[in-house]
Amino acid sequence: MSQNYKRWYDHDPLLLKVINILKDYQEELREQAEIFLDSVEKKVSSEAIERYYNLVKPINSSNRWYDKDPVISKTVELLRVVPPDIQKAVARNFIETLEKNGIKFDD
Repeated sequence: MSQNYKRWYDHDPLLLKVINILKDYQEELREQAEIFLDSVEKKVSSEAIERYYNLVKPINSSNRWYDKDPVISKTVELLRVVPPDIQKAVARNFIETLEKNGIKFDD
């Protein structure tokens, strides 16, 4: 059964959790976002990441909550455009890394 979702990440509880964590704790998680980007780069070439990001970054930035920080913005946009299997893998890795570092967030 197909549902229509308002946002691209609403269909997956793990993606929704990662996005909400990034939204609520942007400053605290900037370093983890950089690690997340490195994780994506290991799965996809850095050239492909730059092409994706240049295609998806907004012309008129600062319209969205994540546009205020370039690392967070790139993290969210790249997470949005990578294939679903990579989305899940890096989202899971992001949560696991936070938990290994003793950072816990309510679901």
